[in-house]
Amino acid sequence: MLSYQHIYHAGCLPDIHKHMVLAEIFDLMAKKFKPMTYVETHAGRGYYDLNAPEASKTGEAAEGILRMLKENWFQPTRPFMKVLKDTQRRKGGQYYPGSAAIAEYYRSPGDKMHLMELHPGEIRYLQGSFKSSAIHIQQKDGYQALLTLAPPEPRRGLVFIDPSYEIKTEYDDMPGFVAKLMKKWAVPTLCIWYPLLPSLAHVNMVKKLYALNLPKSGVFQVEFCPRPERGDGWKALYGSGLFIANIPFGLEQRVEEIQRRLRGIKKTEE
Repeated sequence: MLSYQHIYHAGCLPDIHKHMVLAEIFDLMAKKFKPMTYVETHAGRGYYDLNAPEASKTGEAAEGILRMLKENWFQPTRPFMKVLKDTQRRKGGQYYPGSAAIAEYYRSPGDKMHLMELHPGEIRYLQGSFKSSAIHIQQKDGYQALLTLAPPEPRRGLVFIDPSYEIKTEYDDMPGFVAKLMKKWAVPTLCIWYPLLPSLAHVNMVKKLYALNLPKSGVFQVEFCPRPERGDGWKALYGSGLFIANIPFGLEQRVEEIQRRLRGIKKTEE
């Protein structure tokens, strides 16, 4: 959706959840020393300046990444913490690494990246940040571009689907899209993020994703606060979820350690 810009939400609690987990996936996959392809359907800017007016407007980074660093939620040896340290060393202490930045950190010779982003403003930032010939950036609908690309070379891969869900039909459309993708490319590690909202719109989507019987699939959800009775959008968001297929060995324990620290985190600790 062309109105959505993630800079307003960069470094929020859902970002910490999904990016911590994504970095753990990359860390595990990198241990095999085999070339891989990373595809992201909604790449955003890749790197986010938390001093930008858009980021300051919502204050979500203050509740998320800035509080995380102040209170030392995670050990510096965690994969995402290493990416964050590297990003701030290279670009400045106010920068936050998005998912494309995590992928770039772990990219090895022979690896390829395909980043899709529709928003004309966001794509300019993305193109300015990633210059390698192994990183392909397209201003296209991420879903259609992924189907066109599949199967890529190398075939071993990681797909990250991270929409805003401002288009409400995305919940209903996601299982059918994944079914089409798996017919063409069976089976990359697939990671789909979704918000936990009072509408519980994600529940039916997750059930249908499970019904596809993808190998080694699982759901990882964390609630930052009790579910409100009503509301929609980011203000009503009470948690973050990830559906992952072809889960790398050892990921479950790592994710549980991360989620244990994030549960109930919106209740400000005295």
